[in-house]
Amino acid sequence: MALIVQKYGGTSMGSPDRIRNVARRVARWKAQGHSLVVVVSAMSGETNRLIALARDVSPQPDARELDAMVATGEQVTIALLAMALKDMGVPAKSYTGGQVPVRTDSTFTKARILDIGDSNIRRDLDEGTVVIVAGFQGIDADGNITTLGRGGSDTSGVALAAALKADECQIYTDVDGVYTTDPRIVPEARKLDRITFEEMLELASLGSKVLQIRSVEFAGKYKVRLRVLSSFEEEGKETLGTLITFEDDIKMEQPIISGIAFNRDEAKLTVLGVPDRPGIAYQILGPIAEANIDVDMIIQNVGHDGTTDFSFTVNRSEYARAKKMLEEEIKPHIGARAIEGDNHICKVSGVGVGMRSHPGVASTMFRTLAEEGINIQMISTSEIKISVVVDEKYLELAVRVLHKAFGLEQAAA
Repeated sequence: MALIVQKYGGTSMGSPDRIRNVARRVARWKAQGHSLVVVVSAMSGETNRLIALARDVSPQPDARELDAMVATGEQVTIALLAMALKDMGVPAKSYTGGQVPVRTDSTFTKARILDIGDSNIRRDLDEGTVVIVAGFQGIDADGNITTLGRGGSDTSGVALAAALKADECQIYTDVDGVYTTDPRIVPEARKLDRITFEEMLELASLGSKVLQIRSVEFAGKYKVRLRVLSSFEEEGKETLGTLITFEDDIKMEQPIISGIAFNRDEAKLTVLGVPDRPGIAYQILGPIAEANIDVDMIIQNVGHDGTTDFSFTVNRSEYARAKKMLEEEIKPHIGARAIEGDNHICKVSGVGVGMRSHPGVASTMFRTLAEEGINIQMISTSEIKISVVVDEKYLELAVRVLHKAFGLEQAAA
């Protein structure tokens, strides 16, 4: 039978009843003859509670000590799940990240995995034991506890699956798979049976919250088959979720567009009257990058009078800081005319590997939005993605009409 790594998030582990529900699910997979490694998050809300507690004591807590503290959340859930499984007669053993060991660098609060020792886990699996591992955490070369940053448990699961050469890594969440768009906006949104790593990576980076970006990158790099499932489906009514796999595994011809993603957390900044000379883009964006402000879409207009206008987008949480930098530091330095900003925009994107072989996707997208009177402010494209920036008030309308225009409510032939 298969070697399977399962990962359960905070909502799945949110109470004793939910932990027992996870234990029953794990026991059923074990009863089918599979070898299981289970990676778990802390109970929902626990990491936030611990961080708030730390900040009550120290407004800027030491990063090493903060990691030592927040890692305790997963220690609770690995032990509770092991207890629940043992009560069901299923042999189980829990491991912290350091006990595995999951070796990381020393970048506290956002460490990166360097390698994973697998001898302890393989010994237990050979003895028929279910191995339960604390997600989100590891240990550095000096023996310090480290954490992988928000969403790090997904990365832990994928990294373990890669190290163990597991047949599949199953990510259990509160949704039963990846949808063509958010069903709360488009009730007709359809769950996808399969999607490629490229598409999932684009969807995750463009606003889909189903999977953490780093975990998808890791899975694609190490060729780990991922499956997204729900831990809240009733016994006997479980679905196969969505398999995230390689393009070669998807035999039938891909639809042109696989999904519509959106992101509300966008803001646009425009530097007007920029001198049109070599190096001006660096003079604007260099200081922004040095301030650790991520820039997304960029547009520079063609100048005719020796000047040009330069626009870019940032996360809305960074809008005020970036605008202040432009006004107080960058504008006087480069001699720009003015700074304009808009923090009421959003980004809507169509994603699909089928775009490689089907022309006309952009024209369909632009025509559909134009027919609804939705003005496009910025455009960005890649081989499998088209993104547009529009006024935030049109977000839901844009998602609905694009979803319909590309026939995403229809099951694949």
